Amino acid sequence: MKILALEFSSPQRSAAVVEGGTGASPVTLGSVRASDDPQRRGLALVDAALREARVESEEITCLAIGLGPGSYTGIRSAIAIAQGWQLARAVKLVGISSVECLAVQAQTDGTLGRVNIVIDAQRREFYLAGYAIAATECREVEPLHLATFEEVERHSRAGALLIGPEVTRWFPTGRVLFPDAATLGRLAAGRTDFAQGEDLEPIYLRQTSFVKAPPPRVLPQGL
Repeated sequence: MKILALEFSSPQRSAAVVEGGTGASPVTLGSVRASDDPQRRGLALVDAALREARVESEEITCLAIGLGPGSYTGIRSAIAIAQGWQLARAVKLVGISSVECLAVQAQTDGTLGRVNIVIDAQRREFYLAGYAIAATECREVEPLHLATFEEVERHSRAGALLIGPEVTRWFPTGRVLFPDAATLGRLAAGRTDFAQGEDLEPIYLRQTSFVKAPPPRVLPQGL
């Protein structure tokens, strides 16, 4: 199975082609990264990843999408590409948490013990999840939730390792790590919970709120 993985949830977007099959360890055939700027759009990353992997688009049988949390616009862009691909070629789709992706990357880099994944949620809040990482497993010990700056700072002061995109902007002792499409693709190789394109949604924990507009003012004549 050839998997095209799209991880657009952070400022460092990436795309990768991974080959995985029953009983075989997944292999990354091609992987590209780009800074989050309008000149390097999602489809350009896809084309670059396919070229590096020397794989034709018709050979892709599954798309893996990083669902965040993170950049809502970036995640929506990845989902739109996946939806269009499924309509055109009837490929399998699988959505994976970008937090899970970061935890596995930390494990791959040799990080062991308690790790806190921290992602900016705007409004002085953060997405926070805790993992216990061992050589053979990544186990979630604190479910993903919205946390205040003060809550994350308490973790930092207690000596906890904070990992995430741009985490050092707020917590200087943290370690910057961006979710990577190659890791996403390797995770997807072991998944069977495929989805239809219309069922894919970004991970977004904050409740949507609507503010009722005030009634229109009637201006006096002559103004």
